[in-house]
Amino acid sequence: MTELSDFLPYLVFIIGLMVGSFLNVVIYRLPIMMYRGWRRECIEFLELAPEAVPAPQSAGNVRLTEEEPFNLALPLSRCSSCKTPIKPYQNIPLLSYLFLKGKCAHCGSKISWRYPAIELFTAVLSAVVALHFGYSLQTLFALLLTWSLVALSFIDIDHHLLPDSINLPVLWGGLVLSLFGFYTDAHASIIGAAAGYGSLWIVYHLFKLVTGKEGMGFGDFKLLALFGAWLGWQSLPLIILLSALTGAVFGIASILFAKRDHAAPIPFGPYLAVAGWIALIWGDAINRLYLDTVGF
Repeated sequence: MTELSDFLPYLVFIIGLMVGSFLNVVIYRLPIMMYRGWRRECIEFLELAPEAVPAPQSAGNVRLTEEEPFNLALPLSRCSSCKTPIKPYQNIPLLSYLFLKGKCAHCGSKISWRYPAIELFTAVLSAVVALHFGYSLQTLFALLLTWSLVALSFIDIDHHLLPDSINLPVLWGGLVLSLFGFYTDAHASIIGAAAGYGSLWIVYHLFKLVTGKEGMGFGDFKLLALFGAWLGWQSLPLIILLSALTGAVFGIASILFAKRDHAAPIPFGPYLAVAGWIALIWGDAINRLYLDTVGF
């Protein structure tokens, strides 16, 4: 068992690379699937002609027809420039990007660096989870949470969306796991989910009452509720503090160095995800350090 535990982080790293490749598909395709679904609902509810509602577009401004199947499985991966299907050996996580020198094998157009970056990022986070929890069921469930957070974060960065199709199942999963004592108990989990959602709901309405503007989306409420369900209400102060601190640092840095418009909306989901993941891995150690520092 010891030898298997020593090998586990390396195995999970490789699995993380493969999962990261799939997450690239989810991050790219799920929002388009959502937009197409909303478009169909608008057409049906308002009884409009299909051409009256603009069709969602994919990257590269390639218009998708309603007849073309588009989900997480179809169409098969292809170059966004020349539309040439990507062969399996050209789709090996991280390695294919390096062998192809970041270019399409057919047309030579550049492949976004973000694809291998997400694969590597997912693999590193996965290995950290395996190192922390070891050979246990906690590792399996923490990996599922980690992978969900990666997808949610990048979708929020791209579209300012936190899809319920990811958020809610993971939230309910945390509540179910608490019944068996994973990460927290059921009492703390239920209170955590309610407090997580309710705290940001109150902040949202107070901010709107004072400024007349919406400061965040409802997906943020659900994401904090998700962490409350997984880690218990005791984790919420740390997550809120870390997310606010992370958001402030990155927000100021983007304004100073990336010349970002200070009035442009900034997605809060990635900062919540970073804070929640840190609380998952090092939350207990951080709380103990704080209590030791203040003398409790």
